[in-house]
Amino acid sequence: MLCIIRRCGNFVARLTFRGRMLQANEYRLGYRGDIEGLRAVAILLVVAAHAGVPWLSGGFVGVDVFFVLSGFLITGLLTREVATTGTLGFTKFYVRRLRRLLPALLTMLLVTSLFAIVVLAPSDQGRQATAAATAAVWLSNMHFAFAKLDYFSPGAGSNLFLHTWSLGVEEQFYLLWPALVLWALMTKRGRGTNIARLKGSLLIVGAASLLACLMLTRSAPQMAFYLMPLRAWQFAAGALAWLYFGNSATASTSDPTLPAGNPSRHWVGWAGLALIVFSGVWFDGNMPYPGWRALLPTAGAVAALAAGERGFAGGVSRLLSLRPLQAIGRISYAWYLWHWPVLLLGASLVTHDSGLHRAGLVALSLLLAALSYAWIESPVRHQSRWLVRPGMSLWAGLGLMVTVNVACISWLNATAKWQDSPQQQLYRQARVDAPVIYSMGCDDWYHSDRVRICAFGSQDAQHTAALMGDSIGAQWFPALAEVFNRPGWRLMVLTKSSCPMVDEPYFYARIGREYVECANWRKQALLRIASIKPDIVMLGTVQSDNFSHSQWVQGTGRVLSVLSPDSGHVYLIRGTPHLPFDGPECLSARNWLPWLPVAKRRCEAPASNPHDDDVYRWLQEAANHFGNVTAIDMNPLICPNGNCSAERDGKVVFRDSQHLTASFVQTLGPALQAKLALGSRTTPATASTPMGAEATGREARQPPSQ
Repeated sequence: MLCIIRRCGNFVARLTFRGRMLQANEYRLGYRGDIEGLRAVAILLVVAAHAGVPWLSGGFVGVDVFFVLSGFLITGLLTREVATTGTLGFTKFYVRRLRRLLPALLTMLLVTSLFAIVVLAPSDQGRQATAAATAAVWLSNMHFAFAKLDYFSPGAGSNLFLHTWSLGVEEQFYLLWPALVLWALMTKRGRGTNIARLKGSLLIVGAASLLACLMLTRSAPQMAFYLMPLRAWQFAAGALAWLYFGNSATASTSDPTLPAGNPSRHWVGWAGLALIVFSGVWFDGNMPYPGWRALLPTAGAVAALAAGERGFAGGVSRLLSLRPLQAIGRISYAWYLWHWPVLLLGASLVTHDSGLHRAGLVALSLLLAALSYAWIESPVRHQSRWLVRPGMSLWAGLGLMVTVNVACISWLNATAKWQDSPQQQLYRQARVDAPVIYSMGCDDWYHSDRVRICAFGSQDAQHTAALMGDSIGAQWFPALAEVFNRPGWRLMVLTKSSCPMVDEPYFYARIGREYVECANWRKQALLRIASIKPDIVMLGTVQSDNFSHSQWVQGTGRVLSVLSPDSGHVYLIRGTPHLPFDGPECLSARNWLPWLPVAKRRCEAPASNPHDDDVYRWLQEAANHFGNVTAIDMNPLICPNGNCSAERDGKVVFRDSQHLTASFVQTLGPALQAKLALGSRTTPATASTPMGAEATGREARQPPSQ
């Protein structure tokens, strides 16, 4: 009898387990290998772009493909459930999303944060902790949007959790989309589903979101890039692809958009894949995005999905269904999570970057992704116990998110204490060791095109020198203040950060648009200097801007053609070398935990750079067209023997990766004076009130990076 009871109990338990599994998978869509392959294409593009593959700099469009796929699959799940039950189980839906996404995300956050605490300098950990805290609660996209940190700017590129912005967008989509689908599908009598109203609602939502995205890409590109409502049109595109092409219950086989066996389906699929790859090759960070350009990968993803409708296995669907692509597609989420922090943390351990090193880091991230998928994502994803008591599971997931959020905030608070240690103070002060002109309001960055001149010396001085340039030019003010701190001389300063002294259209990635304020300011500033008729003009600009040879020569020539006729002599100062690391952060990390092997690294790099050498030759070429223009090179004094060091003789040289500290520049005053052949310095001059700027009572501020 006991044996019979035991066997009956086991049978009932198996039935109960199977019932729970059936309930968990009741609304799962049929498997499509081409969708898994499309995921693989998307993640390969993203990883290639982030790893610095030159001909795939636009690989960030892979995220657009993910958005379309999410809209397609989630809408399919929701419509199936409403069609079957007449309603939606919101709690179970959210639990399924948390079960799918949360464990792997929190694991990545935990491991990356612990590694960052050991490897990164305390000064760098604060912003990492802030981003991690917001990522834990799916809000990092809002953090990056309202922090006005562009995806392609240098500050963004060193954030370990930048890539989580897209996960925030997706989770916010999951939060709102079910309610929209249920409202649109429900009929007045509660019978059947109103597919036509859902299609109309999605068309309205998609059109409104796309219009807003197009408008804000011009005026507020960070918002257009990061915020979910301005990306909703891509999810809507995927949803419409499901309703028109992927849903056999709603797409009539007697009147299909793309009939089975229609040869056009081959061309549609190949055209879609071509659009996605073409976007990855053509796009880069030096163009407004998303805007109209995002239509290309979005349309490509929709076309690829349409080509594989009703299980069609030919054409591009056959290619996307290849086993290697399906294998990569299965771990695409895990690979997306791990690739970015591995690339950044791996780069922080060395001072010399190389393609082989990045390839090794990509391979390591792929290994971590496979392990994460096998040990965390897949086992948890298929556990039915989450759905037995979905309410409790939902609260547990939310509690875990809040716990990680609080832990990251505690990390943030700890970084402030770590930075106050005596060892870290020197490097913390070096970061704000900038020319005094920034605290005087001489530089208005991109906020306006108003020309603000700061003047130093007597207004009745017989001779005038002018300093004009971007922040690389402005960094020479401390040395020039020493050079022209003499009787009979007055120094005029006209600078605009990130504004190259090249008369060419300039797309500024940090603001996500063409820097029109720069062009307007440069034109006005040149006319102001010409009207002053200075004896000497010092012109400085960054040398890493991606202008072509002709743009450098001709654009610089147009600037010199305005300055040269009314100036005694014009000096073009060569741009300073660009380190492959942040100077103070490298020094700080080296002294953070000195017992670690990573602390033994040398914060040094070669000064030579082929592109920078080319730019200097092009500047000399432009200068040769004018009899009173000379190009001067101070880099041998900055980086003796062709080697750049973040610190020399106890003095920090760089305040970031490319700007020199004001205290170091001041020591170069005598050498710069020798270049100008002005003789020895005599009696100091006094500083006059800056013209067009508030000279006093302003708090010193950190100048923006290029």
